[in-house]
Amino acid sequence: QLVESGGGSVQAGGSLRLSCAASGYTYSSYCMGWFRQAPGKEREGVAAIDSDGSTSYADSVKGRSTISQNSARNTVYLQMNSLQPEDTAMYYCAASTSSCRPSDFGYWGQGTQVTVS
Repeated sequence: QLVESGGGSVQAGGSLRLSCAASGYTYSSYCMGWFRQAPGKEREGVAAIDSDGSTSYADSVKGRSTISQNSARNTVYLQMNSLQPEDTAMYYCAASTSSCRPSDFGYWGQGTQVTVS
């Protein structure tokens, strides 16, 4: 189970820290990621972190966001700074049992809403 938290409403230029708590799984060898979907748009990958701690980011958030995880790899965070209205979306946490390719993420949380005005 993946449970997101930390979403909310902020003004442009503000920051949010999203958290994703994983339970029922051992994610030591998995890839964890954040995705988002805005109304009327397709879901897009935001950031991912693999079992070695290597990270990747979408160009749209690169330099403004940081993905991290705790030492037990059961909580993943997404720190987002300099938020803009175009960052408004439902943000989902996801887990992959193999690679960080978007198609490999098979476990999903319910999402947390981020609204930037």
